[in-house]
Amino acid sequence: MPYANTDDGVKLFYEEVGDGTPIIFIHEFADDLRSWEPQIQYFARTHRCILFNARGYPPSDVPKSWEMYSQMRAMNDVRDIHEHLELKRAHIVGLSMGGFASLHFGLNYPQKSLSITVAGCGYGSGSDKKTWKEQTTEIARDFLENGMASAGENYVRGPTRVQFQNKDPRGYEAFVQRFNEHSPLGSANTFLGIQGRRPSVYELQEKLQELVIPCHIMTGDEDDPCIEPNIWMKKIIPSAWLSVLPQSGHAINLEEQTLFNQLTASFFQSVESGQFRNRDPRSLGRSISGIDS
Repeated sequence: MPYANTDDGVKLFYEEVGDGTPIIFIHEFADDLRSWEPQIQYFARTHRCILFNARGYPPSDVPKSWEMYSQMRAMNDVRDIHEHLELKRAHIVGLSMGGFASLHFGLNYPQKSLSITVAGCGYGSGSDKKTWKEQTTEIARDFLENGMASAGENYVRGPTRVQFQNKDPRGYEAFVQRFNEHSPLGSANTFLGIQGRRPSVYELQEKLQELVIPCHIMTGDEDDPCIEPNIWMKKIIPSAWLSVLPQSGHAINLEEQTLFNQLTASFFQSVESGQFRNRDPRSLGRSISGIDS
């Protein structure tokens, strides 16, 4: 199996398929690289698709200490995959936890990024910092004490997952099965080191206002923890596209595979053809009549 070594000694399992402009896919907390299969089947016809399991997700290594997990470390794991494969620039596509990694990668490694897709990003951004840390710590303890299936029952059947369950019961049950196969230790440490301590998107305002590489923000309109941060990011980031998928929760790449792929392909085409444009500053005016107020 192919592995990339990180600069702190962790081995990351990865797969690649297809030829052309590279795309790196970064999975969410509740899933793994297998969640991108609908996108791989679509984009591998025209692009070089690269996907990997984050640290803590076998067959990638599972560091025992939560201190080896952080938002910056997750970002740099993407960098290490990028450098291992000797890529020049790539589209970076992430969902949820992966969306945060994609966003930070674009902020810190714009020279390595053709574009970033930031999907389902923002969970926890509207929460009180102390309360959020306490909640994530409790969830991590639950994983360690009770295992994935028991501890994750509320997580995989929460209010932003029922949309997927209703649309595609078979696909949803496959998602639950993948979740239950994950490492309790890896999941707990991911919650402690990344989710519980990552900065809110609102804390990134100054950097986001300077982001000029093409950025595609995507969210489901029923993903309540994410939709407001996503709209806010659209207003803040000069290079942002915003796609809102109707009657959709969190796992939008699986819930609405065709629409997700079409929107993403349209975004890539705009970037690769040189037609992508940042937002015209004049559109930020508040007048509904077109005359400055």
